[in-house]
Amino acid sequence: MSMQGKHIVIGVSGSIAAYKIATLVRLLRKENASVQVIMTEEATSFITPLTLSTLSNNPVLVDYYDENSGEWNNHVHLAESADLILIAPASANTLSKCALGLCDNILLATYLSAKGPVYFAPAMDLDMWKHPAVQHNISLLKQYGHQIIPPGNGELASGLIGEGRLAEPEDILLFIQQNLELPKPLSGKKALVSAGPTYEAIDPVRFIGNHSSGKMGYAIAKRLQELGAEVTLVSGPTALSTPQGVQRVDVTSAKQMLDACEHYFPEADITVMSAAVADYTPEEVAPQKIKKKEEHFSIPLTKTTDILATLGGSKKEDQLLIGFALETNNEIEHAKNKLQRKNLDFIVLNSMQDKGAGFAHDTNKVTVISRNGDIESFELKSKDEVATDICNLVIRELK
Repeated sequence: MSMQGKHIVIGVSGSIAAYKIATLVRLLRKENASVQVIMTEEATSFITPLTLSTLSNNPVLVDYYDENSGEWNNHVHLAESADLILIAPASANTLSKCALGLCDNILLATYLSAKGPVYFAPAMDLDMWKHPAVQHNISLLKQYGHQIIPPGNGELASGLIGEGRLAEPEDILLFIQQNLELPKPLSGKKALVSAGPTYEAIDPVRFIGNHSSGKMGYAIAKRLQELGAEVTLVSGPTALSTPQGVQRVDVTSAKQMLDACEHYFPEADITVMSAAVADYTPEEVAPQKIKKKEEHFSIPLTKTTDILATLGGSKKEDQLLIGFALETNNEIEHAKNKLQRKNLDFIVLNSMQDKGAGFAHDTNKVTVISRNGDIESFELKSKDEVATDICNLVIRELK
């Protein structure tokens, strides 16, 4: 995928999140886009113009007048030449000035001269982001026809956890690509995702289950679809809504999930098995509700078919298979063993020792191990952000 011929103007305002713009510029340049960076004076305290100039291969503009060259930096030309103006990170101060039409630096002058699309990627602390004044300014900018790239949810510089952190560079890039109607990186690919728990019936009203909410798998299915893949989501029982554009297949038991996955797997280019499938199921299901009589009651269990190993056994060379491992001890060792035994390309490790990770949480903390033995650990993030990280690994592997 190429952004050849597209010219992106990035306005960087004063925020600790400015360091992420180095990665964003590199990603845009990798897609063959032309990038011009404009910075406020405050932004230069967080990342140097030299860094962004080197990465963008263009001089970074901070003032109206360049004392070294003696040239005037024409903000009107800067705005007119842009296919897209992106203000990122957009601090509360810069958001306010843009909403009110104030103009005391070259970034604001360029913004006020814009005739094409303008995107804002806000970055600030949780309480600032939720303040009525900031939300009012966001509302005004939307009324002007501008787009807001939603901030991420996670740990902030203050130590608080919540909304306000700058969206990840990969998310911002995707937003830009969608705006410019460029081909999506997973267009033409078919993806299979499993999510949620399985319920193994004991009698007509009772079952053996687990605490999986399905949130991680649903986030992955949503992100794969946003990246252009045709997604089939095989889901155990959950109250979650089906992501837009995703085909959902509802199942209850491990056997039903196995049958559904075997049906869709042969055509899948990408398979992500994040469901928490029962390891055992009752040998027999009572036809009527079991009455409470005996002091002690035992249920004979038998192993369920290992879905991940079954798919791994029939995986073709051009198929990508990703599994999940939830461990409580010797995490890396057990995950590596599972990856090899089940013929996976990647395994995503959750540790029950990590606070805020695993079942039912809106956040997750994962370590991804590749078949080559590479290990990449990620910080605690929202499950949407973890889904982005996993999908970025998929894109990188397919490339």
